[in-house]
Amino acid sequence: MQSQKKYRRILSFEFFPPKTDQATENLRITANQLVHLKPGFCSVTFGAGGSTREKTFETAIEIQEATGIESAPHISCIASTRANIREILHAYRSRGIRHIVALRGDMPSGMVSAGEFRYANELVAFIRAETGDHFHIQVAAYPEVHPQAPNANADLRNFKRKVDAGANSAITQYFYNPEAYFRFIDDCEKLGIDLPIVPGIMPITNYSQLARFSDLCGADIPRWVRKRLEVFGDDRQSIRAFGVEVVTNLCRRLLEQGAPGLHFYTLNQSEASLAICRDLGIQEMV
Repeated sequence: MQSQKKYRRILSFEFFPPKTDQATENLRITANQLVHLKPGFCSVTFGAGGSTREKTFETAIEIQEATGIESAPHISCIASTRANIREILHAYRSRGIRHIVALRGDMPSGMVSAGEFRYANELVAFIRAETGDHFHIQVAAYPEVHPQAPNANADLRNFKRKVDAGANSAITQYFYNPEAYFRFIDDCEKLGIDLPIVPGIMPITNYSQLARFSDLCGADIPRWVRKRLEVFGDDRQSIRAFGVEVVTNLCRRLLEQGAPGLHFYTLNQSEASLAICRDLGIQEMV
């Protein structure tokens, strides 16, 4: 973990593009509440197969222009061509976006061809070739191993390919076992990987939703956490209180051990992230 201690700590939040007028207004309220913590950036997700391409663009631009906080839109390989990636890079550049999260993305059911990019390292290399150093490029990392990777070593090699292609930093999949993150960082150091790897943080607010997400992405919910959450049943207030306690303790340990910030997967809600930051004593990350 020694290499991570040299990086400036950055707090950041992830949003997804809203689908309705009410959801759009709710996101505006959420973003305005969270920007008081002065995050380094706010990322905006990209739907499977590019299904939210236009909304990702609109949401990223609005957040940056309305709040003054840097937006980091996601760009996905799936269903993308060099021509449309070139077009969207030009559009973002023309609107003052300087931060990109480059991902492989998930293949939608029924889709036969992934597009012209097979892996995220190819997308990173293309962005670098097209735009030089204009964009800060972040990529994904998986402390508990990508669910489609054959093993941990193969997953590490895939991550190194993204770094070697020109990534500036990484955000991890969420996790609740800090030892998985610490081991991942140590393994990266042994491979000579030298860039900030920010832990992704998922607040716990809805057990059934969290269990579904975790099964899909390969994130482990420790048995003791699952068993406690199961006891609460539909008691949302108790789930939230327990979740804030668990995730605050996780974040505190990560920061004490030198993690270069925290990236919250907000699900377009502010309450839990604000509570965790308050309990950590974070007014802004420095």
